Amino acid sequence: MIQEINAIFDGKSLQLESPLNLDIGTRVKVIVETILPQEQRPKTFLETAQSLQLQGNPDWSLEN
Repeated sequence: MIQEINAIFDGKSLQLESPLNLDIGTRVKVIVETILPQEQRPKTFLETAQSLQLQGNPDWSLEN
């Protein structure tokens, strides 16, 4: 039986985020896959453009 469950490492052991459906004493195999935080998503084009803080006329169409 395979169960996928998230856990948090507290520096000493893994703390499961939800209970497992296992009998006491059941041997298991643990494979650890690190989950990246949501904050590391790529910036959108608009977020990148806004972060450049460019200076200029608010309406460039008026220049010509």
